[in-house]
Amino acid sequence: MLRDRMALLEKINSPDDVKRLPEILLPDLAAELRRTIIHTCATNGGHLAPSLGVVELTIALHRVFTTPYDKIIWDVGHQAYAHKLLTGRREAFNTLRRLDGVSGFPKRHESEHDQFDVGHSSTSISAATGLAVARDLDGRDGKVLAVIGDGSMTGGLAYEAINHAGHLNRDMIVILNDNEMSIAENVGALSTFLSRTASSEFVHRFKKNTESFLNRLEIGKGVLHVARKMEESFKGMFTPGMLFEAFGFEYIGPVDGHDLSALVETLENVSKFDSAVLVHVLTKKGKGYGPAEANPSLFHGVGPFEMASGKVLKGKGGGASYTSVFGAALCRLAAEDERVAAITAAMPDGTGLTGFAAEFPERFFDVGIAEQHGVTFAAGLAAGGYHPVCAIYSSFLQRAYDQVCHDVCLQNLPVTFAIDRCGVVGSDGPTHHGTFDISYLRHLPNMTLMVPKDENELQHMLATALSLGTPAAIRYPRGNGYGVALDQALHRLPIGRAEPLREGIHGAIIALGTMVSPACEAAEILAGEGIELAVVNGRFVKPLDEQMILGWARQTGLLITVEENARQGGFGSAILELLEEHNLHGISVLRLGYPDTYLPQGEQHELRAMVGLDTAGIATSIRSYFTVDKSLELVL
Repeated sequence: MLRDRMALLEKINSPDDVKRLPEILLPDLAAELRRTIIHTCATNGGHLAPSLGVVELTIALHRVFTTPYDKIIWDVGHQAYAHKLLTGRREAFNTLRRLDGVSGFPKRHESEHDQFDVGHSSTSISAATGLAVARDLDGRDGKVLAVIGDGSMTGGLAYEAINHAGHLNRDMIVILNDNEMSIAENVGALSTFLSRTASSEFVHRFKKNTESFLNRLEIGKGVLHVARKMEESFKGMFTPGMLFEAFGFEYIGPVDGHDLSALVETLENVSKFDSAVLVHVLTKKGKGYGPAEANPSLFHGVGPFEMASGKVLKGKGGGASYTSVFGAALCRLAAEDERVAAITAAMPDGTGLTGFAAEFPERFFDVGIAEQHGVTFAAGLAAGGYHPVCAIYSSFLQRAYDQVCHDVCLQNLPVTFAIDRCGVVGSDGPTHHGTFDISYLRHLPNMTLMVPKDENELQHMLATALSLGTPAAIRYPRGNGYGVALDQALHRLPIGRAEPLREGIHGAIIALGTMVSPACEAAEILAGEGIELAVVNGRFVKPLDEQMILGWARQTGLLITVEENARQGGFGSAILELLEEHNLHGISVLRLGYPDTYLPQGEQHELRAMVGLDTAGIATSIRSYFTVDKSLELVL
């Protein structure tokens, strides 16, 4: 039935086909794009609401501009589903976000129409400026466009870029997609700074020509000065035009982002400009699908759901999510200590802080998509006597590394980092996998770094971190826990103490977090083959439990480390450093973790199996270290 309603879309194999389509049929194409996006996301999950909001804008862009001759850079890229459907990926679109399928974000290797790999916010203007300068240095033609949401404009990188781009004043177009939403409701003064100005080429040329004429007259210069002051005063009261023009951009808008005729006309007009211009487009996130319009935050990035009702299908079972356990534990600890505060970077739902925000609104702070500011803001709170908890995804915290290093750790301030989505996260792919945080945090002085084996240990680690009075970080995965009982009384764990789980004589597995359970299972399998291995829940990456680790090293001669992090600079590397520091050079070490590559998209269990970080893979890697003869004598 869906196929019968896609007569137009099935004829669109490239953007050239969009240009050839009669204008009267463009609304029908928009409707077909929406149906395809909704149907695919209902099955695969995905960033539904952002992509639905820019369907008309995407059609207009490909109607007016010619990619890849003209280059469109999508900020974040989670709104690019219609772009993918119009640029030759329609037949493969049902593989969206699946292993070896179409990516949920623009990828250069996937299509010549994708000019820049994205996944994190606020990068588009910087990238577009670089592409525009490269074009000019080579003497080439073609337009360069950046499509950025108002939520992404809360990120400081966007303003660094727009300041530089306006100074250079190259031929480039910034499309500000203003839907008054990022992931959660936008915060900050800019989100209410909306406007209206003329967008026709006539008005643009008239303004430029009038300024040129008045500049040639002695009296005209005074008139021009007064006119500019009047214009700036008007814009200051009614439009954000003054802000963007102060950066050196011509400001156009706002334009109705769902009026195809207005969009096409506006884009055709600005395509004739030869300087930096910003077009302000007003859209509705989730447009065309009632449940997404009513709850755009839920449908920003959603799992599979029922199309008719919008009801999100339940997960695969298990215990409460790590995220929800963290949020509940933080509320309990904040009730006991009025100095505990919580900070998020535009992710109150995703980081489990909605309950905290409702219960302690005066101690909850959403800083917008501004991780750098969020971390330094937390450092300021800590310097002022509070104990802030920064709840930020692993791959997003990378953006604030300098602030963690210089503003928190250097001053030894009591900021706790609750690092969600560590390890592989699934279908969002390489821009969102949290496989580097152990490597980029463990070498920082004054940092305590913990990894819970289950959801119950997570809440005790949070209580431990808040008791330290120094920087601390807890990393935990996306998804549900194991369903273990949650202790009602929270207690502090002994700092730097691992937890022995199993005895063994042929070696010791020291596992972290999500790898503890499969390591135990692998040890049981190998025990049936005559390989008796101890298993240790490492708990602390920093400080290490030196006594226990060195004890097992001397006793067995073999250590196996298992972690959901890159092997380079990770937990296994810390063990090697420990052995070197104690001159234990005869110890064999097998490090299991993620390889030196960016991992693809796919389900968590698929990716772990692919790199040997599931039970079978761990057992296979360890088994390869041993040769077993008929008498079961083990030889390394």
